Amino acid sequence: MTNVTLFKNAEVPDFVKNRTGLSAVAKALAGGSAGNTTKRISIAGGVFRLFSGGKEVAAIEERYLDVVVVAAAPDIGRLFYASAYNGEASAPDCWSHDGKTPSEDAQNKQHTSCSGCPQNIAGSGNGTSRACRFQQRVAVVLANDIDGDVMQLTLPSKSIFGDAVGDDRPLQAYAKYLLAQTPSVDPSEVVTRLKFDTKSQAPKLFFKAMRWLDDDEHATCVDKGKTPDALRAVNDTVSKAEVAKPLAIEGKRRAPAPAVAVAVDEEPPAPAPKSKKAAVATEEVEEPAVRKEEKKASAVPAKKSNLAAMVDDWED
Repeated sequence: MTNVTLFKNAEVPDFVKNRTGLSAVAKALAGGSAGNTTKRISIAGGVFRLFSGGKEVAAIEERYLDVVVVAAAPDIGRLFYASAYNGEASAPDCWSHDGKTPSEDAQNKQHTSCSGCPQNIAGSGNGTSRACRFQQRVAVVLANDIDGDVMQLTLPSKSIFGDAVGDDRPLQAYAKYLLAQTPSVDPSEVVTRLKFDTKSQAPKLFFKAMRWLDDDEHATCVDKGKTPDALRAVNDTVSKAEVAKPLAIEGKRRAPAPAVAVAVDEEPPAPAPKSKKAAVATEEVEEPAVRKEEKKASAVPAKKSNLAAMVDDWED
């Protein structure tokens, strides 16, 4: 079944036909155009990893994961590291929830605004990239365990921006593609497949619609998106439940960071800039143009995944 078949009017659920507007999820994931969370999913190392209480409790080998997005941060945030990455988790020096001003909790603010920040200038990172990186937070539930836990997923820039490859789309291209259907499709109304881009050296996800939710599933996901867990998942840039470790920099020990640790561990922090014109950071990419070509979509797995089974065993 292709995405074209999926979005035929004859198959549109009643809750879509009766919808009067788009949810905050749809607007946030489309780029505005249209924490301290207990459970989260990380894509560090190109593997889906489960974290609970700040500790990794499991990892699975599947290269894809089917979820429903129940909430999303309204803005794309930013993260900046002044120190070279040495393999250990640490708090960012500066970060922003809304991509406009640094967080009040940031211990080493680089500027009073993101727009005027020297780390947000093209060339402050590697090549023409910026030293301060984009990131966006979403709250998801597993498609085969919709009644289960709400989990945080924090996405790096490579998973947010970029071009579509057939039915494989980065986050914003995916959301805009859904909104372009007739009728428009809200990302919180369908099962979304997260799939690793195996051609990318850094962990990167593509997003693909698999099927409509049924009425009961949709009602459950709407409720899940209003829970405290969902609100924390999309509002926490840095998790206060994790304690940062000191970093070794050029033979010296950096003073321990405050009692926070980065919740975004999908890409290693950028090394410290050696000059005002040179720094290493995540590559910036342009927003994608939605393509019309369609390919066949894979069937949704009927059995419960290893990840869902692991989640069942988590303690509250």
